[in-house]
Amino acid sequence: MPSKTRSKTAPDKDTSSDGLKRRRLYGRRRGRVLRKGRKALLEELLPTLRIELGDNRLDPAALFDRPVTDIWLEIGFGAGEHLAARAAANPEIGFLGAEHYLAGIASLLKHIADADLDNIRILTDDAALLLDALPDASLGRVFLLYPDPWPKARHEKRRFLSHENLDRLHRVMKPGAELLVATDHPVYLAWAAERMASRKDFTWLAERPRDWRDPPPDWPGTRYEAKAIREGRKPTYLGYCRNA
Repeated sequence: MPSKTRSKTAPDKDTSSDGLKRRRLYGRRRGRVLRKGRKALLEELLPTLRIELGDNRLDPAALFDRPVTDIWLEIGFGAGEHLAARAAANPEIGFLGAEHYLAGIASLLKHIADADLDNIRILTDDAALLLDALPDASLGRVFLLYPDPWPKARHEKRRFLSHENLDRLHRVMKPGAELLVATDHPVYLAWAAERMASRKDFTWLAERPRDWRDPPPDWPGTRYEAKAIREGRKPTYLGYCRNA
């Protein structure tokens, strides 16, 4: 699963919450020691929002305590500010977030608690596992924002936007659903654009240069994005439509 951290640590070999050995997750799972309040959120709030995967297909709408009109997913939500902002602006939508970095999960929980959001559910594991568990055509929108680019050629297989994961996304996205990929890294940009261009099941939505140079009109931004811009790294926004 992607992460906003540019980590060189070894792959995470933790088992999941159900005790089963999972695929390797690259990048950090644990960072600095969490403050007392963040740790309490992991212990008290996370269990009420955590997505538990079983042997059967997951009904995403059933995860929420009230009816939702659609389901949107963010893969690798980092510190969670984008996901929380989307959820606050779209209370009728049910949001799923996948992230395995504990500090990022704790940060999202703080956003949820502060804004009293009830339309976010969290997987603390590999996003591919969540995609495999979702029903066909169950997602209306998917966000993959600033994933770890793994820029060295020998690490290419670690990048999330592989053909295997694109097959997964095509299955779970509704016809016409949008996939939005944002990156500030030229290697990842070229690699992702090449893979998406080779697919017949997704259509690039850009009609003019500003469509990928400027963020979408409803874009809440992220902390990582703001830092990239300050440091002179220009983000690119690639929007795709899932074909029927």
